[in-house]
Amino acid sequence: MRLVIYSMLLLLLAIQYPLWLGKGGWLKVYEMEKQLELQQAKNSLLSLRNAKLTGDVKDLKEGSRAIEERARVEHGMLKEGEFFVQILPSEKSTSNVADGVKSSTTKQ
Repeated sequence: MRLVIYSMLLLLLAIQYPLWLGKGGWLKVYEMEKQLELQQAKNSLLSLRNAKLTGDVKDLKEGSRAIEERARVEHGMLKEGEFFVQILPSEKSTSNVADGVKSSTTKQ
């Protein structure tokens, strides 16, 4: 009788092994679902980036405003008759900011 019980337990374990640890087992399925979710998140971020780049390409092909904006920002170009004005903060306001940074670091 014991031989039958032990053989049944051994058979039960032999059947359970592929279910849990085999090639298509529950653990592998769980891992693959996690990888699928991560890849879908990456794909959605990349599709948003692609949509933005498509819009940029369309603007560069069809309109002159995007080209003009990039020339101004990236290369510092100006139209004829335009002037570039840069407003710097006064020394008084920068010294107040520097004093605030010093006092906050000394308090810690």
